[in-house]
Amino acid sequence: MKSKITGGETSLLFTAKILNKYDIKYYKCLETGFIQTEEPYWLDEAYSEAITKLDIGLVSRNEELREVTAGIIESSFNGDAKFIDYAGGYGIFTRMMRDKGYDFYHHDNYCKNIFAEFFDLSDCNQKNDFELVSAFEVLEHLANPLEEIEKIASLGKNMLVTTMIQPEHLESIDDWWYFIPETGQHISFYTLKALEYIAKELGMYLTSNGTNMHLFTKEKLTKSPFESKKEPYLIGKMRRKVSRYDLEHMKSRESLISKDWQMIRSKIIS
Repeated sequence: MKSKITGGETSLLFTAKILNKYDIKYYKCLETGFIQTEEPYWLDEAYSEAITKLDIGLVSRNEELREVTAGIIESSFNGDAKFIDYAGGYGIFTRMMRDKGYDFYHHDNYCKNIFAEFFDLSDCNQKNDFELVSAFEVLEHLANPLEEIEKIASLGKNMLVTTMIQPEHLESIDDWWYFIPETGQHISFYTLKALEYIAKELGMYLTSNGTNMHLFTKEKLTKSPFESKKEPYLIGKMRRKVSRYDLEHMKSRESLISKDWQMIRSKIIS
């Protein structure tokens, strides 16, 4: 089987049971270490529900990502621009970012937008060239990662993603919790070398915290927003320290709750 990152050779890593019923082969890219499953014929079954029952960290993860993303925007990007959350699920993150004063929009082809209704990509007068595209816990779901990441990146100037970097010495499905074979949704697993390869293919620069957060930018950053300070921010279950931004130095932003409420009310009563 050819690598879905480089198109080069892979080696069989192991076979494991997915969805408690299918024996599936996992392959490793010889050049980058990227791990992929065999062609995922079980995805329709795996996505009978877009949000798996095992994703009980959904709310806490969005709370953590709101704070980190706000800090990254203020340190490296134009906070007054428009942003989009790709594969944003129920719209929780988009709503949280709007509550914080950032003009975020939502996009997800497979999950109902509950919390950010009226702020979907279809509602925005801007369809691409967003200042930043966020795609959290998306990359590990991609059947054709290089092609699909290119599509995500085409929406904006920069891209912030989360996905766990592989630990060393993976020899079986039991060696890493992130495989999550019970759901059948995680089918692509990255190394930093694989992400660097993708960034090069996209003509972008990669900045990573080395564990779970990765920033693709059109321009090379002079300083990493992930650099540790005296009071590092703990990323929930990933247990990764990233820099805590200083609230007193951030631009004070007015929440968009009131403006959004007025706009939605006008649409409902019209």
